[in-house]
Amino acid sequence: MPTDWMAMREKKKRELLTEVELEFMNELWALGEGTVRDVLDQLPKERNLAYTSAATILRILEQKEFVTSRKEGKSHVYIPALGKDAYQSRSLKDLSMKLFDGTPASLVARLVNDDALTDEALGQIRALVDRRLKNDTG
Repeated sequence: MPTDWMAMREKKKRELLTEVELEFMNELWALGEGTVRDVLDQLPKERNLAYTSAATILRILEQKEFVTSRKEGKSHVYIPALGKDAYQSRSLKDLSMKLFDGTPASLVARLVNDDALTDEALGQIRALVDRRLKNDTG
C-alpha cells in the first residue's frame, strides 16, 4: 500500500527531469518539435546513442507529460508540452526548497558570493533586480 511519502516522491520524479531527459528536452526546446532522428542528429556525435534508446527516452518524457506527440507517417513527432522557462522556474523552486530552506535570498546570496562570478555578471544581476523593483513599484 503506497504511503503519502511514496506518492509525493513519485510525483516529484514526474515533475523533474533526469540529466539525460533534460539533454533531450533542451534539444526539443531548441528544435520546437522533432522526431527521434531529429533529436539524435542534434546530440554530439560522440554521444553515440542508439535509436531505440533515444525513442525510449522520448516515450518516458511523454509518459511524464513533458512532451506530446503526433504520428506523421511511420514516425512520431515530439512537441514540448512545457516551456523551458516554466521548467527553469520549477527546477529553481525545487532547488531552493532542497538546499536553501525555501529562501530565495539564500540561493541568490550563494550565487553572488561565488568568486568566479565576474563584475560584468554581477552588473547584469543588479540590472535585473533594479528592473524588477522598478516594474513592481510603478
